[in-house]
Amino acid sequence: MVTASQVQITVLRGRDDQCAAVRSLVDGVTDGGGALLLHGEPGSGRTALISFAHRYAKDCAVLAATGLPEEAMLPYAGLQRLLDPVRDRASALPEERRRLLYRVMDGEGCPPERRLALSVAVLGLLAATARERPLLVTMDDVDRGDPQTTQVLAVVARRLRQLPVVVLLTADATATVDGLVTHRLAPLSERDSIAVLTDRLSERPAVPVAAALAAVGGGNPQALVDLADVLTPAQWRGEESLPAAPPADGALARSYRARLDRLPPDTRRMLLLAALDESDDAATLVRAADAAGMAIEALAPAEAAGLVRVESGGVTFAQPLARAMVAAAAPLAQRRAAHQLLAGVLDPLGQRLRRAMHLAAATAGADPVLAAELERAAAGGRSGWAVASAALCRAAALSDHPDDAAARLLAAARYAWAGGQPGQARLLLDRLRATCADPLVESQAGLLRGEIDLRCEDATGAAATLLSAARGVAAVDRARAIQGLARAGEAVCFAGDQYRYAEVGRRADALRQRDDPPAVELTGCLVTGVAATLRGDHERAGPALRRAVVLGGRLAGPELTPTALACAAAAGLVVAVDGAAHRLAERAVGLAREHGELSMLSRALELRAVAEYWLGRHEVAAETSREGLRVARATGQFNCANVHLGMLAVLAAVRADRESSLRRIREIGTTPTPGSRPHALAGWALAVLDLVDGRHAEAATRLASLASLGTGRGQVLVQVMATPYLVEAAAYLPHRPAATAALAAFDRWASSTASPLRRALSARCHALLAPRGGVEAEREFRTALRLHPTEAGAFERARTELLFGQELRRSRRPRDAREHLHRAWEAFTLLGVGRWAEVATAELRAAGESVGPPDLPAARLLTGQQLRIARLVAEGATNREIAARMFLSTRTVDHHLRNVFHRLGIRSRTELARAFAGEQHAGLASDR
Repeated sequence: MVTASQVQITVLRGRDDQCAAVRSLVDGVTDGGGALLLHGEPGSGRTALISFAHRYAKDCAVLAATGLPEEAMLPYAGLQRLLDPVRDRASALPEERRRLLYRVMDGEGCPPERRLALSVAVLGLLAATARERPLLVTMDDVDRGDPQTTQVLAVVARRLRQLPVVVLLTADATATVDGLVTHRLAPLSERDSIAVLTDRLSERPAVPVAAALAAVGGGNPQALVDLADVLTPAQWRGEESLPAAPPADGALARSYRARLDRLPPDTRRMLLLAALDESDDAATLVRAADAAGMAIEALAPAEAAGLVRVESGGVTFAQPLARAMVAAAAPLAQRRAAHQLLAGVLDPLGQRLRRAMHLAAATAGADPVLAAELERAAAGGRSGWAVASAALCRAAALSDHPDDAAARLLAAARYAWAGGQPGQARLLLDRLRATCADPLVESQAGLLRGEIDLRCEDATGAAATLLSAARGVAAVDRARAIQGLARAGEAVCFAGDQYRYAEVGRRADALRQRDDPPAVELTGCLVTGVAATLRGDHERAGPALRRAVVLGGRLAGPELTPTALACAAAAGLVVAVDGAAHRLAERAVGLAREHGELSMLSRALELRAVAEYWLGRHEVAAETSREGLRVARATGQFNCANVHLGMLAVLAAVRADRESSLRRIREIGTTPTPGSRPHALAGWALAVLDLVDGRHAEAATRLASLASLGTGRGQVLVQVMATPYLVEAAAYLPHRPAATAALAAFDRWASSTASPLRRALSARCHALLAPRGGVEAEREFRTALRLHPTEAGAFERARTELLFGQELRRSRRPRDAREHLHRAWEAFTLLGVGRWAEVATAELRAAGESVGPPDLPAARLLTGQQLRIARLVAEGATNREIAARMFLSTRTVDHHLRNVFHRLGIRSRTELARAFAGEQHAGLASDR
């Protein structure tokens, strides 16, 4: 059987940089020596890198030793073992140095004043050894041996430039040696951790299993190998619970146990209490120490050994895995006694869940009373969803009835998902499927599994899972069934299978009742309204969707959840009440943050970004999408991440920012299936870029392919959003059937709403398709300008002004055109969309007007936030000072300042100060 050390030696996962540093060190030995210190926590691969160096340095002679704790009190013991193989070469040294070196190697010590002379003697011995072949000297765990050896090797390592000798040392993460190049062995990434695990098996484990084990291993290679070696086949498949820590009899645990055995008994007991009290609450640890007849000062030897840091706020473990390994290395009886002690000093009311968790850890076998207490204490995730999930898992293990265990395991999976841990949630669902055959529980689990798949994996498969699960729970839980149908509808829309929404709508209508609670009625109205919208029945869709929006504003108590608010916001977007949709989405975002519901936060941010797009707040929408992208990636919601990337690509394309748009499209990659929402958003963005560059046929083709209105396949709702761009592209083409059909659908939707913006866009589209230079085109353009809302949508109004100006100029009415083109140019300049301002400039010049920078005061050129930042800069404040005063990040200040420079047409802070000084002077003059 392959041992752990052999695996690490054969494949050094995640250590490319360190291997490159070793190769560079060895390759340069003939040009002059050098030294390298590798430091990291136990099990991080230090010894494996020493072995790699030995193999790589095949043309070098090698001297190797390891620092031994047993010899730490024996001066120069490590040096003696390292140099003993070449002791005979000392005959080449001057007599005085030779006698000093022999004296030290014979265990007679070295006077303090002769230590430099000893180091010079060692340097001479290495030089003599390297005369025939270059020399590699390695000392593993140098910090664990005697300090005198470390001191000598440090002096030698700093004096190798003229010798064909290289020194490679390894030490603990906290150790340093002055004057040496160092490389820290950081924890492995999740990808490399999974690779270490799969190196141990012939088959790759289930994805959630591998991800969970990677998290338990903390990126420590030895911990991962130890875990892989003790797992059963059922655990690899995700059918049994996984270990919470590396095994107590593994190599890493043995290493920690050896370190702990050198500590005093009271220190080990205090260290165990600190490891088990994961709250890091200093007061709890002090009370526990008092109850055990000890003091917190007993941790001093552990702090000296680099295991912990003791501060006024509590105890911090130096390495990520140290806490788990201290607990794993302790005997079971000691762990249970420590948990019992900690439970005894916690407040049964104020620290209810922590106390119950310690009692559960001290309990063997079933305990239904304690299981019920854990369930009650964890309810609602008040102490954090991850903690609550762990509590429910333990409650399931303590349950004495299979039904209770299954219900608690399902709740644990829900809590894990709410906390943004889809992998853990899937693992718990897999365990539930392997241990419970109840069809109702299976359907309840299917609702959760389908939701996770919708956000993270296969939306098409999620729809089938959700529809089946909703059917299974409908008889006993209509609320969950209707919510499941809403998720299924979202899944079919995401996948581009809107024609399947009809079935979703029929089943939801069959479940709805007149006396449904507000949250249930809201969800039912959303499904009914979207189903009606997709089949073109806007007369029925409008009232249902508006009812959902109204109900969203009335939610209170337990029904006020991010999920319900998101449903109401989605309804508002479909029925084009953008302000209400934005308020509901903003409230959903706030509530998700407040409750820590990361599973819903990215979706709520997506809805808020779409509302901000329609409100014309493109920069704000982009910031919202960037935040949504960060949340989605952090929580493994890859489908949500791709939607945010698609929105960012569209927003950048609309602003004619080609580089940013293409970068976001590249980030989406080829993973999304054709017809899915991310794929359609990317296509929309590319089409807008085509339009900006004058490739009208290409733009029209892309936009027409987003959906097939006759069959309901593709992204119908995305195509409706993009219809103004499709019509604009088609206006340059002789044949426009796709644009005409899309505009007809857009008109039916727009006319059913009370949105002036949608009606303005509809009028603009009709103007573009009308005969050029005719009365109809001018009438429709003027209608569009009249309908454009003044409080929002400045960008779309400017686009209408530009298109109308182009129409008038091409109709040989340059004087009339200049009025609209100038307004478009001014608006684009104020909005900071330079490419569109350039288009307006070119049109103005073609209409016979020269264009210069806008002659407007800064207060009109800048937003409120930009104006405040500009004034602070003019007063001499640095970006860091501005960020502190305005509670912003320096990156946000930098972003706003770049826009300020662009809008004011200046290039430096000095010019900005002059501009504001001149403006202030002008203001004072006018006051006089």
